[in-house]
Amino acid sequence: MVTIRDIAKATGLSIATVSMVLNKAARRIPPATQQLVEETASKLGYFPNLQARSLRSKRTHSVGVLVFDITDPYCALILRGVENSLSSAGFMSVLADLQNTPERLRQCAQMLMERRVEGLIAIANPLRLGTDLSTAIQQFNIPAVVIGTESARGRYPSVVVDNHAGTWAAFEHLYDLGHRQIAVILGPKVMSDSTPRWDGIRECAHAKGIRIDRSLVVEIQGKNSTYEEGYQVTELLLRKKKQFTGLIAFDDLTAFAAIGALRSAGRRVPEDCSVVGFDDVPGAAFYNPPLTTVRQYMEKQGGIGAEMMRKLLSANGGLQSSKMHEKVEPHLVVRKSTSRPPRPSNRTVKSAQRMASYSS
Repeated sequence: MVTIRDIAKATGLSIATVSMVLNKAARRIPPATQQLVEETASKLGYFPNLQARSLRSKRTHSVGVLVFDITDPYCALILRGVENSLSSAGFMSVLADLQNTPERLRQCAQMLMERRVEGLIAIANPLRLGTDLSTAIQQFNIPAVVIGTESARGRYPSVVVDNHAGTWAAFEHLYDLGHRQIAVILGPKVMSDSTPRWDGIRECAHAKGIRIDRSLVVEIQGKNSTYEEGYQVTELLLRKKKQFTGLIAFDDLTAFAAIGALRSAGRRVPEDCSVVGFDDVPGAAFYNPPLTTVRQYMEKQGGIGAEMMRKLLSANGGLQSSKMHEKVEPHLVVRKSTSRPPRPSNRTVKSAQRMASYSS
């Protein structure tokens, strides 16, 4: 490993001079000398000893990032936004994965603190923030930002998507196409996004004068959405033998599963049933058919959260972090998984006419 001593030997300069240049403290050193040191360091492949620098400055320039499942596209996109913002400011992110197991929280938090991270960004979408995370943050007394849900009592800065507005737009889109029999796949109760997304659907339906058939509403039972459970709950809907021409899924992964289950049952998308997702993960635009979905700008949320952290660290406790909250407005992306509902067949029309005649 190349050291400052090696650069001093190669340039014929003192170790003190080389150290001042490389540590950006060379105010009185001639520009030509600074250029010589920097070019020699680059040529020899010198990298600063961050551990030694941290001991001197008592700063690690690292931020812990806590994710609930690194394999989830939601986490991956937010993480990219966090990483891009932090790295551009000279901070390194240290990742800890809960693997969808809240019991790992204490262990992961402890691991991050042992690495002397200066702040913590929690991508905690599926967790209702309770005493565990709050206790962990308070115990180590470092700045914290939460992405994906609002912290209890607004204690920490947070970035969230407007889930209510997103599902309102999804339901309104199906309504405007002419759908009136709309099925819904809700997210797990443990996920903080589930309630506001359901509220957006219910309130839009009420505003349009539509009564949602509760028998067409099913819920994912696990800790998080999976393709397997999305497929199973769609099969449950189909077994009820209740007619529906549109379906709003909790997220894109569930929407993909629903399309698969509908196809297996002989129902075409969107000719027989329109499907809307939520997230707009990268594969949504290339699915078959391309998925109509609510884009929640996950990478943008990560960037906003990281920028909040940068402000907290640069302010050194001088900001009122409890007032730093941002809600990102989603956007409905219309693709080919939605269309007008199918026209009733002649047999269905005649049956309805007979029933009306009988009733009169």
